[in-house]
Amino acid sequence: MAEAPPQLHPLPHGIETAEVCITLPPMVNSAGIWEKSTSPSEILTYSLPLLEIQMLLIFSVTHLVYAILKPLGVTFFASQMFAGMILGPAILGKVEGFHETLFAQESGMRIVDTVAMFGFAVFLFLMGVKMDLKMAFRTTRRAIVIGFLSLSSPFVVGLIVYVAYKLPNESSHVTTERLMGITVESFTPFAVVACLLGELKIVNSELGRLALSSAAISDLSGLVLVHCINYSKFWTTVSPSFAVWQAVIMVLFVLVLFFVFRPLMFWIIKRTPKGRPIKEAHLVFVMLLALLSCMFTHWHAQTPLLGAFLFGFAVPDGPPLGSALVDMFECFINGVFLAVYVTTSTMRVKPNTVLADPSTLKFSVIYSVLAFLAKFISCSIASFWGMKSWRDTLAFALIMSSKGVVELSYFSTFRDIKILSEATFSTLTLGVLVNATIIPILVKYLYDPVSGKYAGHQNRSLMHLKPDSELRILACIHTHEHVPALIDVLDITCPTKESPNVVHALHLIELAGRDSPVFIAHHENRAADSFENIVAFNHYEQNNQGLVTVNAFTAISPPKLMHEDICNMVLNKQISFILLPFHKKWSIDGSIEAENTVIRNLNCNILDRAPCSIGILVDRRREPSLRRSSSYSIGMLFLGGKDDREALTLAKRMARDPRVKLTVIHFIADEECGNVMDWDMMLDAETLKDAKYNGVSNVCNIMYKEVVSNNGPQAAKIVKSIADDYDLIIVGRHNGEDWVQTTGLSEWSEFPELGVIGDLFASPDFESRASLLVVQHFVDVDRH
Repeated sequence: MAEAPPQLHPLPHGIETAEVCITLPPMVNSAGIWEKSTSPSEILTYSLPLLEIQMLLIFSVTHLVYAILKPLGVTFFASQMFAGMILGPAILGKVEGFHETLFAQESGMRIVDTVAMFGFAVFLFLMGVKMDLKMAFRTTRRAIVIGFLSLSSPFVVGLIVYVAYKLPNESSHVTTERLMGITVESFTPFAVVACLLGELKIVNSELGRLALSSAAISDLSGLVLVHCINYSKFWTTVSPSFAVWQAVIMVLFVLVLFFVFRPLMFWIIKRTPKGRPIKEAHLVFVMLLALLSCMFTHWHAQTPLLGAFLFGFAVPDGPPLGSALVDMFECFINGVFLAVYVTTSTMRVKPNTVLADPSTLKFSVIYSVLAFLAKFISCSIASFWGMKSWRDTLAFALIMSSKGVVELSYFSTFRDIKILSEATFSTLTLGVLVNATIIPILVKYLYDPVSGKYAGHQNRSLMHLKPDSELRILACIHTHEHVPALIDVLDITCPTKESPNVVHALHLIELAGRDSPVFIAHHENRAADSFENIVAFNHYEQNNQGLVTVNAFTAISPPKLMHEDICNMVLNKQISFILLPFHKKWSIDGSIEAENTVIRNLNCNILDRAPCSIGILVDRRREPSLRRSSSYSIGMLFLGGKDDREALTLAKRMARDPRVKLTVIHFIADEECGNVMDWDMMLDAETLKDAKYNGVSNVCNIMYKEVVSNNGPQAAKIVKSIADDYDLIIVGRHNGEDWVQTTGLSEWSEFPELGVIGDLFASPDFESRASLLVVQHFVDVDRH
């Protein structure tokens, strides 16, 4: 018999022989009920039905566990691991026939493992796409220090523990196992931190931004550290020339990614018309390149997961390419394949092996705990001086010490290639489960961005402003179509030298194709997407030289958290009035042209949370602009209450402009005559005094009318009869308040964020060319 060819590169776990039996041709599709034997065991011999049942079982158990544990604060990732423990040898694996039928290693696990690994590779590719390449280079010095400390401190502590417990006759396998475990325990993966912050909904908080920046630095540093360890292993176990050659290949691979493929993808973006989606052929081409990158790194002594992540890192983040890739693949990958990967990886845990080797258990627990403490303490010290409280510091350190799917993937891979023993793998995986379960609960308990944000803040409104104080307005923009109408309203707020306007224009962009929220102040930086809006507001400032100051900003954040950016600006800039666009757009013929639910949800969140007055502008103009008109007619509909008083205060400020003619229309009911006045009615009367007795006051161009309305239909009829008499209608929202004058209208309200009167103007049946401004006084502090 001829000798077997020698191994070119010895395997890390030595040469082994395994006997594998396969059926040719492979049995993929079953005939179902038409099989000769319709027993479940016969159908499950086919790979496709078996895979479908496995995925369905994993999906069902995962979501059942999550539904039970979610009220306790347990994350979806931890629920997936718990599902793996349930389906694994710990619980259901002990049921006779269950594991052999569904998850036998030879037939049941190979296919589902392949599917799970493919899904996890695409997940890492998407995480690379969503990771902002520029963030690692423009991050603050504090984030750089924290990022390096979060990696180096646990690594150094782990090495100290390794040296202290090292035995004189320790085998090379044990040495490699412990060093790899120490290295992985030191990581702070960006993907893990981003997923945790997203699930806790604090990704665009001050703490979340710092954590993402620090994790990006730590992740890149950890990637370099892993490669250094890997090449040093090649240097000692194979040959120095082989290690140098592999290092050169990886450097060339990275250079090709960033200097060939990345410019190619920018060329694809450049050829895509603005506002149009990327062609599907281009998306498929990019995904094929990602799979080729996996194959390349796999052929050159690296994990294929590395190729997927590096290629994703080279893809331009954000719209149109990055966001299109994320939108196409993320939902299915995160919802199905990632759950399969996490669950099947955890199913490999064998609790009975943990106690089988006391020395391995002792070392694994000690260095895991000490590495966690080293990272936690170092991140706490490095972040303490910039945090608002010690609770924020502890929460930040816990986030940086969190573990997740990346660590689990390292442990699973090392187990597959026999670097980690079954006992060590089980111990470390259980450590990940404990960490992923406890840390989110502690962070949620320690860090409350809402209560801390509003602590000690003085709510601001127009009524509370002094006559000679500046008016600070936050104008929110989503598209360039919102700009003309917003500037029209700002232009008639009558700024003077004694009471100037300070306008903060905030362009809100939906976070898509990236994980890191971005906030840009345009006197320091300039975003191409916001350039057109900046120019328009700069012209507005120049036309009101010395009376108006404009500061432009851009915020890129998740739609559900956009209100956090607005509230942060209100607090930091001491804003008194927020101006928001309505979510509907009308065409020239009066029909509804577009509707955006993201804008509507944002407006509702702002109405519930903002600590200042808010105005929602419903633009129904037919003409492009009215700012150059010699006169501007405003109608203010007054029912009573704090919202109407705030709206009247704004209207009276506008009436100072000589071009503006203000008409205050006071809705009263017949039965109000002779009633005893309460405190609200006294405040209403005081606010209306200037309008009633215009000759006595210094305000010009104000007319006062009283109209009688005893029910909702009568009020609606009055509103429809006067709507076209004005260019702008101002009303108070007074949501949830009952008024005799509008009885019955709330039952038919479609847009409660506009109030009962404002809802009439936004109705498709209401024909009017007048714009509408709905004003709400700030919400109570207790509601925050």
